[in-house]
Amino acid sequence: MRVHIKDLQAGDRLSEDVFTPHGLHVLTQGATLDESALTRLHRHSIDYVEIESRVQAVPAPVEDNAVTALQLRPLYQEAVSGFEYMFEKALEEGKVYEEDLKMSFQPLVDNCKAEKDVVSLLLLLNSQDDYTYQHSVQVGMLSYYIARWMGWDEPDAVQAGKAGFLHDIGKCRIPDAILNKPARLTDEEYEEIKKHPEYGYEILSESYVENELALAALQHHERINGTGYPNRITGESMHPLSKIVAVADTYSAMISSRVYQEKRDLLVVLKELYRCSFGELEPEVVHTFIRHMLPNFIGKKVELTGDVTGTIVLNHPTDFFHPLVQTEQSFIDLSTNRDYEILRIYL
Repeated sequence: MRVHIKDLQAGDRLSEDVFTPHGLHVLTQGATLDESALTRLHRHSIDYVEIESRVQAVPAPVEDNAVTALQLRPLYQEAVSGFEYMFEKALEEGKVYEEDLKMSFQPLVDNCKAEKDVVSLLLLLNSQDDYTYQHSVQVGMLSYYIARWMGWDEPDAVQAGKAGFLHDIGKCRIPDAILNKPARLTDEEYEEIKKHPEYGYEILSESYVENELALAALQHHERINGTGYPNRITGESMHPLSKIVAVADTYSAMISSRVYQEKRDLLVVLKELYRCSFGELEPEVVHTFIRHMLPNFIGKKVELTGDVTGTIVLNHPTDFFHPLVQTEQSFIDLSTNRDYEILRIYL
């Protein structure tokens, strides 16, 4: 059967060899079409190929990730409200309580365990309201996922999630006029807000006998090359939880929308995160995060420069941040066609 390349499906097999109009052999009869093969067809401007007849099968039920993410929204909002409660309580009493933490964060973790499309979650559960509280919930979720992706067992992954959830608890001691200022901070205000890791360490040291959650709060702005704060330690001195939370914190902050900061696209931020893995953030953590995030972009709609819209259909095997995009008219391989850049990814 003759099929246009934009209508090809993963697993289709060629029934004939494929040649360019100039006679160059592109693919061999019997080849199974995968990411690499489709990219090759596109690069050689092949419009149609002959494939073997498809076997009609009853499709297996597919979980709609967007629907699943929407179902998680109430739990997400409850976690945001729970963190706000803990935030205010920490200011009044100088400590947090494990019972409050479990009630606020654990239900969200329990329902996120089977969720594979983290990108849909971030797109749906991200707004400009209550930045401090939402950011803490996002960092908790991302820290949990990263720890799982790195092969940590469930109790340790949950502990990483808790560390991310509580990493900014020290901000409760920062004056509201600074914390919620609708403009960029002055140098003096920035120096004040840089004290929040130490405040968080004090609060969590009072709250837990074990100090790893406190260390994650203290060290989440440290950098492996010693350029971070508050103590300018290097990666050798950072707790493993701190390295995970640092990556989750950086990513969440860069994709978030704030009055003085335009929200940046999720894929663009991954590129920036990758750059930070060469000196600032722990490479193993960053690269694990990127490898597991990228497959979630397949199927997402994109807005490109030139007022072009399409859908990501394949990730390039060697150029992660320039995928193959299918538009109504054609395929655009961003790894070779640099006339286009991704401006926005959405559901």
